Amino acid sequence: MKYLLLVSHGDFSSGLKQTLSMFAGGDPINSVIAVGLKPDEAASTLGTRFEATLAELPADAQFIVLADVIGGSPLTTVCNVLSNHGKLQDSLIIGGMNFPMAITATMSKDTLDNAALKEKIFAEATSAIKVFNTNTSSDFSDDDI
Repeated sequence: MKYLLLVSHGDFSSGLKQTLSMFAGGDPINSVIAVGLKPDEAASTLGTRFEATLAELPADAQFIVLADVIGGSPLTTVCNVLSNHGKLQDSLIIGGMNFPMAITATMSKDTLDNAALKEKIFAEATSAIKVFNTNTSSDFSDDDI
């Protein structure tokens, strides 16, 4: 089974998981795991918490990892734990986590291989970045939003 692993500093990952549950409840959200480095927490403590989470998963678990920052201690710690369990090499790991990436990964991880999933995640993430143009004309109404 593939799991979506959201990794962040602070509560970003758990907040993103909560938001995902509003769009993808039920079975899809049950395969999403949020891991965050708490303020004033040592990375080793995060590693211990993630070890406990990993121990509860099936031995054949695979991971799609979305992280807030590539190179940050939360992701580095999680990758070290995955590596120690022989899970890192088969994992897809992407930084710059945002909602479009997370919803795409949640809904597509079980139907696409990692290469196709990576392409789809990047396409959705980049196409979602837009400027919100406001209408300043006198004809503006709530229907224009």
